[in-house]
Amino acid sequence: MITRNNLILLRFHFSLFLLPVFLFSISQVEDLNVLNAWTMFFVLHFLVYPASNGYNSYMDRDETPIGGLKNPPKGDIGLFYLTIMLDVVACVISFYVSWETFLFILAYIFASRAYSYRGIRLKKYPFIGFFTVAFFQGAFTYLMTYYSTSNQPVLENHLCAMIASSLLIGGIYPMTQIYQHEADLKDGVVTLSYKLGYIGTFLFCSISFTLAMVFMFIHFYFKNNLNSFWAIQVLSSPVVVYFFYWFVKVYKDSSKANFENTMRLNLISSLCLNICFLYLIIRK
Repeated sequence: MITRNNLILLRFHFSLFLLPVFLFSISQVEDLNVLNAWTMFFVLHFLVYPASNGYNSYMDRDETPIGGLKNPPKGDIGLFYLTIMLDVVACVISFYVSWETFLFILAYIFASRAYSYRGIRLKKYPFIGFFTVAFFQGAFTYLMTYYSTSNQPVLENHLCAMIASSLLIGGIYPMTQIYQHEADLKDGVVTLSYKLGYIGTFLFCSISFTLAMVFMFIHFYFKNNLNSFWAIQVLSSPVVVYFFYWFVKVYKDSSKANFENTMRLNLISSLCLNICFLYLIIRK
């Protein structure tokens, strides 16, 4: 069950790309339960996300590059059982945080499985697949993290932050599909990026990222904390610079919409956004 190939397909390092929303939510918790925060970090990034990655790889049987792996190895039935084991452990631990957290984690797992499972396969539908990812990796994760790590969760002032989280994911996720249009089509998957085309994907993601910043501005404005908003703009500026640099290259030559450039954008965006929200946590 625990083989080298199966461990590789869990893609633990890919959790770095999903860390920003978690950190953003933590940065907005006023009365933080530190133990619960570390517990949720472990549950999400070392159990739930790797299990989701592994299950997706087991269902897809990828032969072309996937997020975080240029040459994915072959998994076996042990990978399936390994993902189940990780999910069970995640559910057990989350129950000790609270029964609400347990339900949050369970809902996320079911959504992730519905996204990949051949019998449902939400990922093959361009809009349903996109909204599933944007909601659960964005607003839902923000809500789950905030509720589970705050000693006194008060959510009425966090709607804009939740929307911004989903828009951030929406501004990145289609870019992760841009290099694998042909491979997805062969597997019967029509992605939003394929529907939009290369240039349309860039335009869509730039609009989504811009709207995310608009909702962040509203969130921090009503919290009387615009200094945090401006800090985010400065610290995330390398993402914008590389994004438009890559856009110009793809506009001139569509072959530049490849795995290497996609992973470079993912790495720059995740590092910059993680630094942004870590900064907000430290300066609280």
